[in-house]
Amino acid sequence: MKKILVTLFQLAVTIALLYWVYHDPNRRAQMVEAIRNAQYHWVIIGILAYVVVEIAAAFRWHVLLKVQGIHLSFARLCGLFLIGMFYNQFLPGGTGGDIMKSYYLLKETPDKKAGALLAVVFDRFIGLVALVAITGTLIGLRYDFLSQTTETRNLLWLLLVLLGASILSLVSTFVISGFTLFHRLPAKFPGREKLIEISAAYHLYARHWRATFVAFGASVVAHLATFTAFLCAAYALGAAVPLVNFFAVMPIERTISALPISFAGIGLREKVLQIMLHGLCGVPEATAILIGSLSFLIILICSLPGAIVYFFYKPSGAVAHVKLREMQKELAVLEQGIGETE
Repeated sequence: MKKILVTLFQLAVTIALLYWVYHDPNRRAQMVEAIRNAQYHWVIIGILAYVVVEIAAAFRWHVLLKVQGIHLSFARLCGLFLIGMFYNQFLPGGTGGDIMKSYYLLKETPDKKAGALLAVVFDRFIGLVALVAITGTLIGLRYDFLSQTTETRNLLWLLLVLLGASILSLVSTFVISGFTLFHRLPAKFPGREKLIEISAAYHLYARHWRATFVAFGASVVAHLATFTAFLCAAYALGAAVPLVNFFAVMPIERTISALPISFAGIGLREKVLQIMLHGLCGVPEATAILIGSLSFLIILICSLPGAIVYFFYKPSGAVAHVKLREMQKELAVLEQGIGETE
């Protein structure tokens, strides 16, 4: 019942946001004109940029799996990665793809279940660390630029709150891991199993710091390539925004649109770019909104191969298609098992 209510809430927010940004007929007329005059070769370049995102992220996962002693064939690695990427775009919360990727990886590596799960957990974790590093750098360089108007300043402060919460979370997990404090947490403490997973991953990847540093570098490349794909969407629609200014806006969009209050950030993405690009860079509101939608279309095009792979994928030792709820239950049992062995 709770999941149904959450889904209905996300659906309501998504519809409301889309109506908010697209309901004005004058704005829609401007959008039609912008699409008519679009330079579509920039869309192709944007797609290529997002392919770089996929390559960098897949390489990061490959590195993290190797630390766990897991060696998948190139076809299996790419297949699992593409499946996860596709469903991260369309399942509520933005982590459904990780659940599917984890489940199928466990079936591919039955003798290394804990390592497989930890690799998926740390894959997302190190992506977060890289985004925090990039965000902190860009805000430090462009704070005055980002805080020029009341609306953009409000979004910037929201980002800073979320960034502060992320840093606090990272520091907390470091402390808990370093002093093995998770042993003192009650068995029913919320997120205890996840803390134990992160702690185990910390210790292992700290010992393999060179591989971890390479994975961090791949994360930075993936984030910057994502920013580039969005920039290409802007150029396609005639918004000649300087690269540094556009990149300074992107951490705000990426962070806020990742909040699990709409499906795949739809609506949030458009609204944030409308406020930021119009308020800071003088981009017409209609064009700024379209940049968000076109960027999502680019991501969608690059994610679609994951749906095809999922249709034909036959994991070792598992039924090809299993309900997400069953996957979650099996992963929960494994997480509990990790907690009991620590």
